[in-house]
Amino acid sequence: MITAVVVEGRSQSEVARAYGVSQPWVSRLVARYRVEGEAAFTPRSRRPARSPAATSPLVVELVLRLRKQLLEQGLDAGAHTLCWHLLEHHQQQVSAATVWRILNRHGQIVPAPNKRPRSSYLRFEAELPNQMWQTDFTHYRLAAGPAPGADVEVLNFLDDHSRYLLAAVAARRVTGALVVEVFRAAVTTHGAPASVLSDNGMVFTTRFAGGRARAKTRNGFETELARLGIEQKNSAPNHPQTCGKVERLHQTQKRWLRAQPEQPTTITALQVLLERFADEYNTRRPHRSLARRTPLAAYLARPRATPGRLDSPADVRVRRDRVDTSGVVTLRFHGRLHHIGIGRAHARTHVLLLVHDRHIRVINATTGDLIRELTLDPSRDYQPRRDQPDPGTHKTPNP
Repeated sequence: MITAVVVEGRSQSEVARAYGVSQPWVSRLVARYRVEGEAAFTPRSRRPARSPAATSPLVVELVLRLRKQLLEQGLDAGAHTLCWHLLEHHQQQVSAATVWRILNRHGQIVPAPNKRPRSSYLRFEAELPNQMWQTDFTHYRLAAGPAPGADVEVLNFLDDHSRYLLAAVAARRVTGALVVEVFRAAVTTHGAPASVLSDNGMVFTTRFAGGRARAKTRNGFETELARLGIEQKNSAPNHPQTCGKVERLHQTQKRWLRAQPEQPTTITALQVLLERFADEYNTRRPHRSLARRTPLAAYLARPRATPGRLDSPADVRVRRDRVDTSGVVTLRFHGRLHHIGIGRAHARTHVLLLVHDRHIRVINATTGDLIRELTLDPSRDYQPRRDQPDPGTHKTPNP
């Protein structure tokens, strides 16, 4: 436009009509060229000369400092969390959008284009504390000098309504017996829940156990839930989103552990850190999904739910087996394998085991004759016949 007016000698009105702009705008461009020369062709900033509503540099510095401190402590440092800290500890009310823009302008936002948006998830939440607990375990590697240490596991129980961390226990390996032990301790402290949600790990359920020998056999955790009348819930296979709250806890927990200056080298040291984390997580860390309350405050704000199904179904099953050459059949009860003495006279006989909790009847699968009837003793591995001495407590005299 400047060239058309100055070099070609065309009128400003004609140039304005040709380029679809106003005539005063063409006039200003020509005047700027005559004063500044070639500098008039350089695009100018459209930033206003003054911004009275802009965030002060002190607040910007405070946001960046808080972000750095929280990340070093292994805690959440998102825009909403920073807003809460600014208001609670520094009496500065700043919007989450403003905090996000500050972080983005200073390169503190890591792009995650492949991350699913929050709107795509179907969220659910128990209405009362103890209405549902979520449980799962995760892995953590101990420190051992310059080389990585042993890989251990951490078992967590979390209240679905309040996100209150009920128990966090470290062990070399999480076993079924440990799950029952930790669950009983949590029930003693916090009361029995109405339901428990977990994935399909063998320490939680045997519903996907392979082979006929383990089909429809309860493990110790399932038996404990049935005894207390607690409803057991399991997620769909390969769908961890169902247990999303405890999965998210694992992420927060491990990020906090890795941020500690002294990394644990033993399970005992790790357990001490887990107890410190539980105190920080439950009593001092505000949770976004709880309207910036702590899990403890949310857990105590409403009455607790209790188990609603007191008539737990009995463990009833029929199992086909064959007596081995030593006259013994095996049966898994509460996750433990027991050996039942039948007698060498019935070796290699096909039998049916009719199980009703601890009451067991062994029947000849061909004739239907009752071979043995007993009440299982869970504390013993071998269940001897009544007409023979217990090899663990009696000795046969020398002839």
